Parts: sequence; structure tokens; C-alpha cells
Amino acid sequence: MVKTDSELDRALSGDTRAVARLLSAVEDDDPRVRELIKDLLPRTGHARIIGLTGAPGVGKSTLTAALVGAFRAAGRRVAVLAVDPTSPFTGGALLGDRIRMQEHATDEAVFIRSMATRGHLGGLAAATPQAIRVLDAAGFELIIIETVGVGQAEVAIASLADSVAVLLAPGMGDAVQAAKAGILEVADLFIVNKADKPDAQQVVRDLRGMLALGANEKGWKPPIITTTATTGEGLAELVARLDAHWDWLAESGELKRRRHARAREEITALAFAALRDRVTSSDVDDLAARVADGTLDPFQAAEEILARGTD
Repeated sequence: MVKTDSELDRALSGDTRAVARLLSAVEDDDPRVRELIKDLLPRTGHARIIGLTGAPGVGKSTLTAALVGAFRAAGRRVAVLAVDPTSPFTGGALLGDRIRMQEHATDEAVFIRSMATRGHLGGLAAATPQAIRVLDAAGFELIIIETVGVGQAEVAIASLADSVAVLLAPGMGDAVQAAKAGILEVADLFIVNKADKPDAQQVVRDLRGMLALGANEKGWKPPIITTTATTGEGLAELVARLDAHWDWLAESGELKRRRHARAREEITALAFAALRDRVTSSDVDDLAARVADGTLDPFQAAEEILARGTD
């Protein structure tokens, strides 16, 4: 729970414990979060947000840890939001990603937080947009969002990140099958991890073939980078490509367009949530009964729900 203004001040000055408490307030839907976000807004908008996504087992957590090390070597403050599946027993995150990032645990310029999806679709916790604002305001220059590998629904990362990196690996199914899951369509970069394994170049060739077939409407051709996260191979090229994409976003105006779209999506989601909270289940049950027995058409029923929600 958000306690005092001094705690907010400590978080804004980079106190990691205060930042952690603010993130807990966001995750717990503390009633004072709305005022908190209002106070933070003037300090936000500066951080780069990198989304790292892909199927389970491709090495997202290991690569994230390696990326953190590379960015820290360049003197940048880095935060990681590792969105874990919800534990069926406690409702919390399983914390697998933190275990793999212990090497950064004592670095004051690195902040790592596991967040539970709590059943939220799309591989992202419902509180993620507000958590990003807290970390941005606290002065972290880069925020890496590592999402749960949940297939097609994972495209939700595209609505939050400035740069989206999709990971694939040999033996995890060919690139064509991955494309059918839909996640390749949102990629700004492709990373073929575990490049030291057999068939890594086959994955690269599959990706190149797919990119050649697809229309490039972005004005940015997604590069394909091969990495071996456990050894650091390919990491320097990955960082360089991420930096190049950031420059392109700023120069082309795409960054402004994406952030505008992000705000639009967030506003819409909040409005729908507020409407849902105002409409009781008994209201819906009553209308459903009338639709089922043929005395009310479903369009009129929906209009009545909207009217009640805006009263």
C-alpha cells in the first residue's frame, strides 16, 4: 500500500525498496494508485521499453539476464518485468525468472520484478502498464518486459513495447509453424537463440523466406540475429540492432504513433473495466432471460447494459 509522500519521493530518487512497494500497490489495485499515477506522469515518457517474447524453452530468461549485463556495461539503469504464470496455489508469480537473474541481484542500478498474470490473457499482467510508469518515473532508462510464452495471445506485448523481439530456437518447431501462432507478425527483431545447436541456420533460412514473402509496411525490415545467451555470442549485435531500431522509431515518428496507440488501448481497456464493474450480474441475467425467451433482441439488451453503465 502507498503510505506517504516521502515514500513516493524515495522511489523517484531510485530507492529500490520504495519502488518495490509502489509496484506492490499497483499489483494489489490499491485505491490510491490512481493518485499515484497522476503524480508520476510528469516524470514518465523517457524510458525505452523492450518486449521479449517467444515460446517457453527458447531461453528468454537467460537472454534477458545477458541483455541486462550488456546494458549495465554501457552504464544504463535497467529494470526487468518478468511476467510469470500465476501459481494455482498462492495466486503469485512462480519467480522462475528471478532465479536465472541472481547475478544482478546486488546491482543497485538493476531492478527485477516478477509479476503474476493472474489469469490475464495475452501473457501480460493487468497491472503492467502502471508498473512501467512507476519504473519509468524512478529513472530506469530501459525496461525489459519478458512475457509468458502463451502462443498467439502473446501479441499483447506489441501494445506495450517500443521494440518487440521474438525469440525462436532450434528444435522448438519451424518458423512457419511459429508464424501460424501469430507472434511473428509483431516482431521488430528476430532472435534465433541457442545458435550453437544443430539446425539453427535452418531456422534462420525459414525466417528469411517468410520475410521475403511478407509485405513490409513498417518501413523497418526486422533483422535476424543469432545468439547463444549462455556464452554471450551475438549479444553485441543484438544490442546494436536494438539501438538502431530505437533511432529509427524516433526519426520516423513511429515512436510517437506507437505510444499514442498504446494510450488509446489503455484508455479503452480501463473504460470497459469500469463499465463491467457498474453492471451487476443480476442485470445481465435478467436481460439474458428475456433474450432467451424471445421477448427482447440481443442488440436492445446490449444497449440497455450500456445505458445502465453510464447512468
